Amino acid sequence: MTEPPHIGIVDDDPALLKALGRLLRSQKLRTTSYASAEAFLADFENVDLDCIILDVSMPGMSGLALQEQIHARRPRLPLLFLTGQGTIPMSVQAVKAGAVDFLTKPVDQAELMTALERALTEGAQANRDAQELTELRDRFGRLSARELEVLRHVIAGKPNKAIAAELGVSEQTIKVHRMRVTQKTGVNSVVALVRAADRLGIKAID
Repeated sequence: MTEPPHIGIVDDDPALLKALGRLLRSQKLRTTSYASAEAFLADFENVDLDCIILDVSMPGMSGLALQEQIHARRPRLPLLFLTGQGTIPMSVQAVKAGAVDFLTKPVDQAELMTALERALTEGAQANRDAQELTELRDRFGRLSARELEVLRHVIAGKPNKAIAAELGVSEQTIKVHRMRVTQKTGVNSVVALVRAADRLGIKAID
């Protein structure tokens, strides 16, 4: 059975930590609270979080500085800012750095839960995309140097006959290489090969 999402809360206000934790747990979410950015970072490698809600202005390290640290270690981990002292420049900086939303205290419960749901959805999609890219990289990594060369000609839109002429081999040999590319990558169409190559940074040979 899948566990409910785990939310980290970082704020120096004990009353808010308690209230927010109670609210999220009432929504069947798991929570772990931290009274400072430093306390959060000390525990960061030991806790598996799905989203973080953090304040901007805290004693010691600020929320924006913490955001940089989080992004450097886990760039796909979504976060929301919840602050009573935010400014427009702060919100712009936070969102440009990848924050899902920048909310002000006191926050409306429905607004917070909507933002949190969006953050969890975006985080889950980012993880799926990353896993898919890793698997794609693994499959294309099985290609031999010659098969990769043929692939780069194929995604340029060249027919087998033209590729064979450029490589100085028979057309049948190119067909065999293309068959092996399909078998190893699991990608059947030229359009899909072009898309996959683009995601992996594989360039066509014009």
